[in-house]
Amino acid sequence: MLFITNRFPTQSIRTRIGRNFDFDLDNNAASNSVFFCRRTKKAHYTEIGSIDFLEQLKEAEYRQLLIYVHGFSNLPEAVFEATAELQKLCDAKEKNEVLVIPVVWPCDNDLGIVKDYWDDQKAADQSAYSFARVLEKFVAWRNSDKYNPQHDPCLKRINMLAHSMGNRVLRETLSVWNQYDLPKGLPLIFRNTFLVAADVVNETLHEGQPGELICHASRNVIVYHASDDLALRASKASNLKNKIASRRLGHTGPENMERTPRNVYRVDCDDVNNLYDLPKGHTYFRYGTRKGAAGEVFNHIFSCLLSGRVFPEDEERRSTVIRLKRRTK
Repeated sequence: MLFITNRFPTQSIRTRIGRNFDFDLDNNAASNSVFFCRRTKKAHYTEIGSIDFLEQLKEAEYRQLLIYVHGFSNLPEAVFEATAELQKLCDAKEKNEVLVIPVVWPCDNDLGIVKDYWDDQKAADQSAYSFARVLEKFVAWRNSDKYNPQHDPCLKRINMLAHSMGNRVLRETLSVWNQYDLPKGLPLIFRNTFLVAADVVNETLHEGQPGELICHASRNVIVYHASDDLALRASKASNLKNKIASRRLGHTGPENMERTPRNVYRVDCDDVNNLYDLPKGHTYFRYGTRKGAAGEVFNHIFSCLLSGRVFPEDEERRSTVIRLKRRTK
């Protein structure tokens, strides 16, 4: 499994191709350095460098890439387990269609959800500078005559899936990239961007708000939300304690769809989120009611990946409700 991280290693932060890479789990600071690595088995990682990493993605048999940005309070092995689940579900749907690549940012290793939440929120913001560098490296590599000549370009489609506080990482990364490297605007880099149980304010995708850049960089932006997501209730309580009063995007969807760009879609997951992830109702985008079998939310995500369209039968439609399919006798 290939992955990108800005977590500090126990070794030097200086890149050395082929060295062992071990996470310093007690350090949740966001490194300015970015590491491109391969996981061979549990707790065994090797640094391979950005060029080899991108070349391996280009040469992979898969037609599309799905970049996965995890939520808060997830240590690396938990992220890799989630990635492996997503990969199995994708492969079961369509062989060699979607390759899942996790982005591992530095969550806290402390006990206590509120302490973790605020430490992780700071780490999410600080990670933006590191991951903006990843995007800049990718664009430079893609536009290079050496690595992508006209007769052999990289044709992989790129999609993004951000879960929970990973949406904050994505939003801030695009903001930093725009501010420092692309002041005239972002390129259309993502085919689909899936915002699942997003732990950001529900106005963030409105025109003129920071998350609008997600819409500029994506063909489609699909927001999956559930009003009874208990993890986001804890998030809201933590924000209220710190005098920040706003509903979360992962609870309500966009506050006002008329104020979002036309490529934003909303998907109500109220009917299934707690059935798929009891009792929190927060991680409902992988398995369904049976472990190993895709849920309806994943089915919707994969349908978008295959077609590149959210509602191919009605291009004016911008919302839907995911319902549990009942078995017929």
